[in-house]
Amino acid sequence: MANPQSNTPAAGPSLTAQALREAFYAGLVSLGLFILFVGLKTDQNIRNELVLVQRWGLLAIFIGVAMVGRFITVAYLRPYMAARKATRDAAVADTEESFLKRNFSKLAVLALVLFPPVVIALSGVQGSLKWVDNFGIQILIYVMLGWGLNIVVGLAGLLDLGYVAFYAVGAYSYALLASTFGLSFWILLPLAGILAAFWGMILGFPVLRLKGDYLAIVTLAFGEIIRLVLINWTDVTRGTFGVSGIPKATFFGIWSFDVSAPNNFAKAFGLPMSSAYYKIFLYYLILALALLTAYVTIKLRRMPIGRAWEALREDEIACRSLGINTVTTKLTAFSIGAMFGGFAGSFFAVRQGFVSPESFVFLESAIILAIVVLGGMGSLIGIAVAAALMIGGTELLREMTFLKAVFGPDFTPELYRMLIFGIAMVVVMVWKPRGFVGSREPTAFLYERKAVSGSFTKEGHG
Repeated sequence: MANPQSNTPAAGPSLTAQALREAFYAGLVSLGLFILFVGLKTDQNIRNELVLVQRWGLLAIFIGVAMVGRFITVAYLRPYMAARKATRDAAVADTEESFLKRNFSKLAVLALVLFPPVVIALSGVQGSLKWVDNFGIQILIYVMLGWGLNIVVGLAGLLDLGYVAFYAVGAYSYALLASTFGLSFWILLPLAGILAAFWGMILGFPVLRLKGDYLAIVTLAFGEIIRLVLINWTDVTRGTFGVSGIPKATFFGIWSFDVSAPNNFAKAFGLPMSSAYYKIFLYYLILALALLTAYVTIKLRRMPIGRAWEALREDEIACRSLGINTVTTKLTAFSIGAMFGGFAGSFFAVRQGFVSPESFVFLESAIILAIVVLGGMGSLIGIAVAAALMIGGTELLREMTFLKAVFGPDFTPELYRMLIFGIAMVVVMVWKPRGFVGSREPTAFLYERKAVSGSFTKEGHG
């Protein structure tokens, strides 16, 4: 009887030699990638001449980080992950879940509800403005956008690269109708979602017979068409100047957050005037909208339409053979996903008080799609975690001023956010190719509910 061969990496000197060799190759690749971007910098001298500034020290730091990171990965991290996977596979499958894992969603919602009071207690009312706005509201907007796109991409399996178009439709619908007709936010919020859903159906009709790369190209073109219309239809959208002076939302018409309003919130409760109250109100508003998105998504997944989306994602031909109308299935996925994008867009207009086409470029669609893919397509918790890490991580770069002491006084951390974002995406997709939550739990099950591991599905389809 033949002995089974072990797939674990070789230990000892051979593993160290392999790690050193791959670290050397990583250094060469880093040298080729960063020499023109980091090692050399264009600048102007006092005579307005273009000169090259050499930054070999900074280049050496980048190369050193790449080499050390690759060495640690090959020599220590990869064997540790292989041993951990072997231990996990050998363990009993039906082990009891921990309290944190069982109640993670409830604890996360509780933490989000308590976030503003905790921040106010730690940094004061005015000091909480930055944390509530930049980290709370900003992250929750992308969580809601990710959950909306998850209906199209994660559940129905329709690759949409123009999702930012529905985001723009919702924002401009609120901005133009509120500025022109003075309608209330609570009227325009559902109206913006309805208009975005309408445009989602318009996009759905031309792409009914498309899938894969062709579908991605058409949706990408749709997003660019919407952006160009916003730029060039100056009589309505005011072009690149954007729409400013957008009215603020009120607390159901009872309290206003305008300083000059007689029913101002701070005046009504005898509080000192501060814009932090409005931001806290917006935080709880977007939190409610995000939770509504999650609730509707969960309910839809358990309904026949949700199971039709999942069947369409797995195999469109088999879906047709079961008698499922793929036309209405695709249209409902596009329209419902677009509706939540319209909700997020109207909230974005309320939060900013100003909208312009520059806020709805293709990069926004790419970031939202990356959040869905990295979090795990179809996983609400995974998408929320991915949005918190990606958006919150880029915002944390603005606070890392101590890096100037390492890389020099001219180093600006936020300018490298896309570089770090790209590296992080590569690392995560190598480590967890199916996202942070790679397992999938079917909505229909026989006798008992079981989570399907991503390792049982074909690469790129799970």
